[in-house]
Amino acid sequence: MLRTVLMVCCVVVTGTLSAQRVISLNSNGGAVSWKLRPQDETGRDSIQLFAENYSAEDWITAVVPGAVFTSYVEAGIEKDPNFGDNIYQVDKRKYNRNFWYRTLFNTPSFNKEETVWLNFEGINRKGELFLNGHRLGMLDGFMQRGHFNITRLLNRSGKNVLAVLVTYPSTPIPNHQSPTYISSDGWDWMPSVPGLLSGITDDVFLSVTGGVTIVDPWIRTQVPSKDQGVLSVATTLRNVSTKEINGQCIINIQPGNIELHRDFKVAPGATIMASFDSGAYKQLVIKDPKLWWPNGYGDSHLYTCSIKYISEGTVLDSRNIKFGIREYAYDTTGGVFHLSVNGERVFVKGGNWGMSEYLLRCRGAEYDLKVKLHKEMHLNMIRNWIGSVTDEEFYDACDKYGIMVWDDFWLNSHPNLPEDVFAFNKNAVEKIKRLRNHASIAVWCGDNEGDPLPPLNGWLRENINTFDKGDRWYQPNSHSGALTGSGPWTNFQPDWYFTKYPGGFGGNSGWGFRTEIGTAVFTTFESFKKFMPEKDWWPRNDMWDKHFFGKSAANGGPDRYEKSINEHYGTATGIEDFCRKAQLLNIETNKALYEGWQHHMWNDASGVMTWMSQSAYPSFVWQTYDYYYDLNGAYWGVKKACEPVHIQWNPADNAVNVINTSSADARNVTAVAEVYNMDGSLQKKYSERLRSDAPSNASTHFFNIQFTMDNLAYRKAVTASSSPGVFEPALCVADNNTGSRWSSAYNDDEWICIDLGTPTEVASVTLNWEAAYGKAYKLLVATDTTDWREVYHTTNGKGGLETIRFKPVTARYVKMQGIKRATQWGYSLYEMEVYSNKKAETGLSPVHFIKLRLTDTAGKLISDNFYWRGTKPNDYTALNRLPKTKLKISSALSRNEGKAVISASISNSKRSVAFSVQVQAYRKSDGERILPAVMNENYFTLLKGESKNIRITFDEKLLPDGEYFLKAVPYNP
Repeated sequence: MLRTVLMVCCVVVTGTLSAQRVISLNSNGGAVSWKLRPQDETGRDSIQLFAENYSAEDWITAVVPGAVFTSYVEAGIEKDPNFGDNIYQVDKRKYNRNFWYRTLFNTPSFNKEETVWLNFEGINRKGELFLNGHRLGMLDGFMQRGHFNITRLLNRSGKNVLAVLVTYPSTPIPNHQSPTYISSDGWDWMPSVPGLLSGITDDVFLSVTGGVTIVDPWIRTQVPSKDQGVLSVATTLRNVSTKEINGQCIINIQPGNIELHRDFKVAPGATIMASFDSGAYKQLVIKDPKLWWPNGYGDSHLYTCSIKYISEGTVLDSRNIKFGIREYAYDTTGGVFHLSVNGERVFVKGGNWGMSEYLLRCRGAEYDLKVKLHKEMHLNMIRNWIGSVTDEEFYDACDKYGIMVWDDFWLNSHPNLPEDVFAFNKNAVEKIKRLRNHASIAVWCGDNEGDPLPPLNGWLRENINTFDKGDRWYQPNSHSGALTGSGPWTNFQPDWYFTKYPGGFGGNSGWGFRTEIGTAVFTTFESFKKFMPEKDWWPRNDMWDKHFFGKSAANGGPDRYEKSINEHYGTATGIEDFCRKAQLLNIETNKALYEGWQHHMWNDASGVMTWMSQSAYPSFVWQTYDYYYDLNGAYWGVKKACEPVHIQWNPADNAVNVINTSSADARNVTAVAEVYNMDGSLQKKYSERLRSDAPSNASTHFFNIQFTMDNLAYRKAVTASSSPGVFEPALCVADNNTGSRWSSAYNDDEWICIDLGTPTEVASVTLNWEAAYGKAYKLLVATDTTDWREVYHTTNGKGGLETIRFKPVTARYVKMQGIKRATQWGYSLYEMEVYSNKKAETGLSPVHFIKLRLTDTAGKLISDNFYWRGTKPNDYTALNRLPKTKLKISSALSRNEGKAVISASISNSKRSVAFSVQVQAYRKSDGERILPAVMNENYFTLLKGESKNIRITFDEKLLPDGEYFLKAVPYNP
């Protein structure tokens, strides 16, 4: 480093910082302005930049906290990286290097008995710190805290010069440079960021204390029973002065006004532990505590603990800590991971976060908004994937809204250790100490889709046992060890999520506990326009792939997603039509994902987390709300599915269940199912009604809707000569799901057979082949398994979709007997459908609607739900023939405590059905959407005479003049 600079050894300690006086040195809201410049462009200025009179006018204004590249974007030097392929055109050499940060600040007022501290909460990847030309030290790793005693180094008569040399993380990133933002060099959902997110990435501030400081307070809670909470409080007291200090540590806990006092004598330079436990302090056994519960299971109550160290009437240091009284427990009964809170098993409904924002531009209140949207979706867990979110505000919001955190460390299944395992381990300890007071953290996880290599796995386990006392579960691998793997990450037909089993990669088979499973999620057209150049709107092209709808996001299955839209809803005629139809696919797929797991609740299923629930970059994959906070179809599918008390339909067997993921039984509730045709007429013969109980924490079957199926093979028993695949192979040909398939061994003489259950008239068979099809095969039928009759034979099979018609016969068994394969592989079928000449008498239109309602004894609505269903599975093209309709809209605006609320009524007085109505509020001044906003409902359907009350809440600053307009646009406008 800079050998000519005076080297000063300063005490470096760590701790949760919130002292008597705190002065922010952040550029946003702080009292300082930061500048930055590449190290290799400062040349001989490297020494002069420590002088107060050094001119940094040609340096770039820096965003602190933030990344180097973000500062250049904010300065207008780089084009908007969100738009088109701008970020892919950046010359990364400009940013993949070390940078100097520099600022000036005034000396705070303090007396001779006080100590001034310079505090850093995180620098990526390393930071060497200098104050007034004196080297303070090095921070190594983006979670290492720095707490520097700068009292003697301060310039009392002028400005103080603070300079930080930031070393960027070199490539390759995983796992070589950990601890760092592993996705910074690009993933299948965000682009590589120039500079690899190097910078001063967390808060910088000054604090003033007395001679004794409070370091890393720790509050632990136990809940022996719901009417009792047991607390312990401990903190390190460090004497940074040159004399012995006698004082008193005072603890005050609210609500309840619990106050504890204890005298402590601290020798100069010494560190002691001040602890308060329930054995010595009976006040820490709290009767009828206000417990912290995950969202949906109760209120997420928080307490405040004030800790002060007082000597001779002066407060030398203090901390205020929010915490929740709760206790986690875990088991793996039946080989399935289960999580309990306060003695109650919790069914986990969660989402993965990759990053809060891909350029680290999410700060402060924006975390509150993002996490609140998860609460609004009725989720109760967020997975902090590979520890990509480090900001305290994220955890504060999760505490507040009852969102548990599955918290990863910074490893991703690569068979290599970090280059500096000791820095990694030190940061891991820092993370545990910094965050352990948060009620929301439920699981510590070592590695994404892998086990931490030795020695890290043992170190992490021991760190958690030592610094968290085992209060949370340590899960080495995110997709094995009582878990059911991860993925897939592409869309499937709704019944796939209910049918045994939705296959994952790694881990055990079954629903179980799945930490990742998701689907591509395309934006609305209005969001699409904000980041896609008009010349690239349509048809699909390489620019779409820059926003992850192509080969760069192959795991998201964009080809499959597009095919599903075109086949299920009709080939899109342009980008607006594609976006419109995409929202229907988003709704049905994301709703089915959670409902499928909930249907099997505790019957192996214990939790599921979508990949992903939050958007870090303007893209077409893995999100519920998009980058601009447009709550797209996926959001509404998830929100509906995850209601604490929820009525739902199983498309695989037509069962209607009530899912109760709350802590209270739902007594004497009434479930009603009604089926309507496209003209809005009620088909009474399908109506069902039942009053019963829906116990807490259970999936309760109420009744089945009595639909019939044209495809005689649907859900029938299937056998095969072989099935070496990873899915439930034979059953896959009868699940009406082209996302699963049967594949045989690599022999010519292989077969698969459908058992229709009883002798039935059979007149045609449809074979939907995968690429490995039959060149020569025959179809055989029988009423028993000994007397086979050939009804079709070919030596020139074409593959693809083959429909074979023959003279009607009566048969119970229908077999495809292979003769010769078309490829080196076996035979592989997505579906094998069997039909009679007789059309099922249903009385249903090609697409019909299922309305479910659940009410209490007073008739008050608890839950409702709405589905569209085709007489031909997954064929909804008839929706495009719905008559056009027009809606009546009335609304009013109110304001209260900084929030604006639009209360609207949307009504349908026409005879036609208003299907999937999207409501959006706009500013009159510029025609832009009013976003972000929280809404109670969207994409709803209105029959004749029905209306819906909509409430849209947003920050009143988004509508300063109060002038707005609403659009309510159905699918059939």
